[in-house]
Amino acid sequence: MNKKYVLFFSVLLSVFTFSQQKPTLFLIGDSTMANKENPDKNPEHGLGQMLPLLLTTGIEIQNHASNGRSSKSFRTEGRWDKVKKQLTKGDFVIIQFGHNDQKINDSVRFTNPYTQYRANLERYVQETREKGAIPILMTSIVRRNFNENGVLVDTHKEYSLVVRMVAQDLKVPFVDLQLLTEQLEISYGPENSKRLHLHYKKGEDAYYPDGKDDDTHLSKLGAESIAKLAVNSLKTLKTGLEKYIK
Repeated sequence: MNKKYVLFFSVLLSVFTFSQQKPTLFLIGDSTMANKENPDKNPEHGLGQMLPLLLTTGIEIQNHASNGRSSKSFRTEGRWDKVKKQLTKGDFVIIQFGHNDQKINDSVRFTNPYTQYRANLERYVQETREKGAIPILMTSIVRRNFNENGVLVDTHKEYSLVVRMVAQDLKVPFVDLQLLTEQLEISYGPENSKRLHLHYKKGEDAYYPDGKDDDTHLSKLGAESIAKLAVNSLKTLKTGLEKYIK
C-alpha cells in the first residue's frame, strides 16, 4: 500500500480513537468519599462508591479518595500526582477535603483553614484547569452531632466557609454537601439518623463484633442517600457532567 495512504489511515484512526475516548470523573478526598473494602460484608460505604450506579457508562470513574487524607497529605503522599498525570481535556475532578485538615495535633494532615487549606484548594483547581479538565468543589458532609436539645451542631467551622469562598472567587462549580447533608440528618432526626452512619451494638453485626458508634462515616443507606443528593446538585451546574447522569 502507498505510504501516503498508510499515513492517512493512521491519522484517521488516531482521530477516531481520540473522539471515542470516554471522559473520566476523578474523585479526590477522604474516607467519606472513598471506596471501602469487602462491600458485600462491610457496612461502611463512601459516597463515591455509589456514583457508578447513578452515572451512565459513557464516563469512567476513578475514585482516588482515601481514608484519613487531608488536602495536604493527599498531595505530599503523591496521590495527586497520579491523578494529574492522567488528566486530559474534558475530564472532571471532584475535590472534597476538610475532615482531616482539622486534625490540629497532626502535623502531617493539619492545615490552617484561611491560609494553607485555601491555598491547597486553589492549587488543585488551577492545576486541574491547566490540564483542560473541569474542577468541582464540594464542602464536607456533616457529622451526626446533635446536642441535648436535638439541634445539629456544625463541626467543620471555617473549613466549609473557605470552600465556598474559593468556589466564588475562582468561579468553580460548587456542590454544598454540608447544607444538603445537614438537611438530610435533620430530616431523619437525632435517633433515626444513626441509620445513616455506623451504629451497632456488640454482636449485632459480624463485621463489628465489639459494636460500633461512628457518627462520621457512612452506612450503605447514608452513602446512597448522599450520593443521590450530590448527583442531583451536579445536574444543575451545567459543566457537561450532567450528560452522564442517569
